[in-house]
Amino acid sequence: MGPPFGLKGFVKVKPFSGETAHLSGLRSVILRQGEKEGTWEVEELVAQSGTLLLRFSGIKSPEDAAALKGAEIMVEREYAAPLKEGEYYVEDLKSLEVVTRTGESMGRIADVVEGGGGDLLEIMLTLGETRLAPFRKEFFGDVNLEEGKITLLEPWILE
Repeated sequence: MGPPFGLKGFVKVKPFSGETAHLSGLRSVILRQGEKEGTWEVEELVAQSGTLLLRFSGIKSPEDAAALKGAEIMVEREYAAPLKEGEYYVEDLKSLEVVTRTGESMGRIADVVEGGGGDLLEIMLTLGETRLAPFRKEFFGDVNLEEGKITLLEPWILE
């Protein structure tokens, strides 16, 4: 969350997706600041060219709003950014079974980690070890959320 905006206690928010239309009906959010987390009611929301101005219940001044600067905003799934072709929510990838082209189970995705060159899948192998693999089309093929599987094209990447 960004800095205060104006005199009424608004804060400026720039969504990671760059899109704001999907957030138009937002009524409440979860704000996380370090270890602290809480639900905040949205009193007013104004879309402004790629950013949002939000005013929360109980926040009436720029000084109040300044206390929220840097907080991470989390929204209900229905307000999540729309996905493009080939994009997935991290939570949907977690726990997918990693299988080879022949159907052999290699393990499950434990987490998705941001790496310098892109996202890395943290895979808990069936033998109990953990490996990181780049989540790229050269290494992973079909992602089937309905079946709970992702196809590993190059098993050597987990050696």
